[in-house]
Amino acid sequence: MLKKPLRDSFGRDITYLRLSVTDRCDLRCTYCMAEEMKFLPKRDVLDLEELEQLAGAFIDRGVRRIRISGGEPLVRRDIMTLMNGLGSRIERGELDEVTLTTNGTQLSRFARDLVSAGVKRINVSLDTLDDKTFETLTRRRALSQVLKGLDAAQNAGLHVKINMVALKGVNENEIAPMITWAHGRSMDLTLIEVMPLGEIEEDRVDQYLPLTAVRDRLEKTWTLTPLEMRTGGPARYVRVEETNGILGLITPLTNNFCAGCNRVRVTCTGQIYMCLGHSDCVDLRAAMRGKNPEEALGKALDRAMIRKPERHAFEITKRGAAPSVSRHMSMTGG
Repeated sequence: MLKKPLRDSFGRDITYLRLSVTDRCDLRCTYCMAEEMKFLPKRDVLDLEELEQLAGAFIDRGVRRIRISGGEPLVRRDIMTLMNGLGSRIERGELDEVTLTTNGTQLSRFARDLVSAGVKRINVSLDTLDDKTFETLTRRRALSQVLKGLDAAQNAGLHVKINMVALKGVNENEIAPMITWAHGRSMDLTLIEVMPLGEIEEDRVDQYLPLTAVRDRLEKTWTLTPLEMRTGGPARYVRVEETNGILGLITPLTNNFCAGCNRVRVTCTGQIYMCLGHSDCVDLRAAMRGKNPEEALGKALDRAMIRKPERHAFEITKRGAAPSVSRHMSMTGG
């Protein structure tokens, strides 16, 4: 029997799922998590069979694209079991695409396996090409490992998009060189404003760099031509005519992007967050592990659609303010 598609109270069809498979990561990026993170106990995390079951429930309700995230998804043991299972859904025509967001440290090991599983493109989070800045930002010395991973990904045939968080006084002078570097390697690049998620050691005010100012700076030397590209996601795209490459801009603070939202996020514990910028969630794990799991999961998804808000509530206004959302990005899924 055909199940009703996921549609929220504002008439938006939900066709895109961001599914976190772990809250763990082998880096400790300063804007993402605390250095001494307390990770979830294993019993709270969905096993791979449950994750595939959950993905199947979303696919049955009209989701056509799934992005696997973390934490760092490639540190999850036996992750390729899930990737291969989702890849078979693509072969059967049940799913259009499976993608992955990664920090790149494990790509040398997994790039070819990802291609074999049906993954065609990935996002790699990389904020600098400077060794010292990378170590400061991630609290790890792993830049060379990431760069080797990028080589492996491209050699395997993966299309790579670089995600770069713009950080005031940290990497803002690297933005133009990063664009030139990425486009020179046939990689797209997306700039992201820092998001106020979770308690960290630094103040968000000190990190926040408005992309309106970045764009004004770039336009002094480059021609940025707006593109009609839309993915249902937050990015707005331009072509940099001088590099002939694509630049994305994700601006949760300077330009709300929620009107066309087609996505939800599910954590590795089975909590569905209908909006990255809100704390409201629905417990899908309890539904899956209780009586009549298929019926309970369907009802839980219906509740989530009713509760999906119209827009996010991100704000960085004053020094010392609490984050808009208390949970860390690594817990929600990047």
